[in-house]
Amino acid sequence: MPSFKKGKRPLVYYWIIAIVAFLVIQQILQPIRAEGKPKEITYSQFVSMIDNGQVREVTKDDYNYTFTAVVDGDKQKFITGLWPDTDLTERLLEASKKHKNLTFTKEVETKMSPWLTLFVTSILPLLFLLFIFYMANRSLSKTMGGRGGGDFMNFGKSNAKIYMENKTGKTFADVAGQEEAKDSLNEVVDFLHGPQKYKEIGAVLPKGVLLVGPPGTGKTLLAKAVAGEANVPFFSISGSEFVEMFVGMGASKVRDLFKQAKEKAPCIVFIDEIDAIGKKRDVSGYSGNDEREQTLNQLLNEMDGFDATEGVVLLSATNRPEILDPALTRPGRFDRRVQVELPDLKGREDILKVHAKKIKREDEIDYEEIAKRTAGTSGADLANIVNEGALRAVREGRKKLTQTDLEESIETVIAGAQKKNAVISDDQKKIIAYHEVGHALVAAIQTQKTPVTKITIVPRTGGALGYTMTVDKDEKFIMTKQELFDEIVTLAGGRSAEELIFNAKTTGASNDIEKATAIARNMVTIYGMDDDFDFMQLEQIQGRYLGGQRSMIVSNGTGDKIDQKVGKIIAQAHMRAIEILKDNLEKLHEISDFLLKEETITGEQFMEILNKKPVENKENPKQEPSNENKLEEKAIEDEIKTSDDKKENSSEISNEDLKKELEETLNENEEKSSDKDLDDTIALGSSEQSNQEDE
Repeated sequence: MPSFKKGKRPLVYYWIIAIVAFLVIQQILQPIRAEGKPKEITYSQFVSMIDNGQVREVTKDDYNYTFTAVVDGDKQKFITGLWPDTDLTERLLEASKKHKNLTFTKEVETKMSPWLTLFVTSILPLLFLLFIFYMANRSLSKTMGGRGGGDFMNFGKSNAKIYMENKTGKTFADVAGQEEAKDSLNEVVDFLHGPQKYKEIGAVLPKGVLLVGPPGTGKTLLAKAVAGEANVPFFSISGSEFVEMFVGMGASKVRDLFKQAKEKAPCIVFIDEIDAIGKKRDVSGYSGNDEREQTLNQLLNEMDGFDATEGVVLLSATNRPEILDPALTRPGRFDRRVQVELPDLKGREDILKVHAKKIKREDEIDYEEIAKRTAGTSGADLANIVNEGALRAVREGRKKLTQTDLEESIETVIAGAQKKNAVISDDQKKIIAYHEVGHALVAAIQTQKTPVTKITIVPRTGGALGYTMTVDKDEKFIMTKQELFDEIVTLAGGRSAEELIFNAKTTGASNDIEKATAIARNMVTIYGMDDDFDFMQLEQIQGRYLGGQRSMIVSNGTGDKIDQKVGKIIAQAHMRAIEILKDNLEKLHEISDFLLKEETITGEQFMEILNKKPVENKENPKQEPSNENKLEEKAIEDEIKTSDDKKENSSEISNEDLKKELEETLNENEEKSSDKDLDDTIALGSSEQSNQEDE
């Protein structure tokens, strides 16, 4: 049977059940209450029933006569109001003499204790109201974040965490890899230390500083470090905490926050994720969030209302600067924008050293090498890598962090942990090995240096069945058209090796296809590297720090042309990869066989095999075949040997079939490339041309 996960039901769900249950109970009890309730009649009817001998029991209270009478042979209860009848007692006495079964009494009032009466009538209802008040307050507190925002007594009060002097525990020494950002914020620290010199010259410190950058780059850490360096109180609050369920509460919290800040000036107010309240306001007039806009308006008013010389500095952080309201980012409010970007090579090395200080480690750790392998990572990623390395050291039974632990943790963070018990057939292992060596071989032939750091066919929990790590010796800040094309060629190397050796296409190239398509599309639409479109913007990207959301700004016809040009770049890169592998078929077999034996090889082992010269034929040097024929003959021998050992004749193709297929593919590529818009700018020659360029 299917299992349904029980989610947390909303409160209204239980209210509906309670109301329905109450109505059902009322319907059930209605006949019972109606049956026991006396029937009201007139006083004259009551007297008539007494005279007729129908009345059996009469009870008098302060307001009514309640009696039982026999009607049509059944006893029924009746009630009637008091009447100033002095003859009623005599009438009842006479009736009781005639009818022995008539009795009449007066209800005796039972007096309750005055303390019990006070408790029941006053204290108990008050306790009940207090209980209802408490439950409602608790429910609101949970709804509003559970930090006091739902307390009725705290409505409109700020939830900001307040750190007094030196309580943040952070200084600029704790922030590595962001030297430019620290230099920009040093002025804020200097102003808070000595504002007088700025007042003397007439300079005004920016009221607000906006920290902009990708997630995990240390924006919050920088804000705490500024407060720690300045030795002033630090107010920290998230932008989402201003947004409440009642209109006006967010604006009230903004007023209270700045009131507290002015009382403790000089101080720093830090609003994290300010885009939660600082989003551009709706210009259509149909606002869908009055509470957020009121909060933003109040924030704008407060920023205009305080003087920068008061010593209150507002810091905010966001990774979505493009959606902020222009009124918020204009000069006079957030005057300064500080970019907190991903760290460079030196920054990554410094960040690794900062995080490694907290961990017992060996002295010979090469932080520069680790930094080279972690290009494009943030400070948070690097902290995670160091922590993963420490966890690995504990699992391996060591008491200190080693270089190997850090290298393995990089792969763990990128591709997942090793699947040591995974069962993969020999056929699939062979395909994976040729695929990964195809990447590495194409990369090495194109660059003529050592880009490959590691090749492995050990599967990973992240979904990768193999992994090829390439590391550039020098960090790249810009890339040429040729370099981008070479990158696509490298990505196509895995699929090309599958086609050459196995005459098959597998699903292992899915991620390569995704990356290659993205690079080729960027070449056309973002980088302006196509001769036809030239210096023309074809796509817009929003939210660059959050992965980027693309939107085409061209017609459908132009979009079709873009797709054709992207396809052409990828096709030419694919053919270039096939040519490289065909020219180095012997090395492809040799390295793949070695990888199948070892499962993991280093970049040094890879380059040693690649640079090893073939053995010369000294018996008959005059009849030595050409380099191309030797490669083809060696490829046939290797294929026959492999098929004999592992009985894979069906998966191999003959050399003549391979040659025929490549010629057909090359002819098709030449027909597709008739306009030659890339041939004029992208070198598709042999590796000798690359050697000349490098020299």
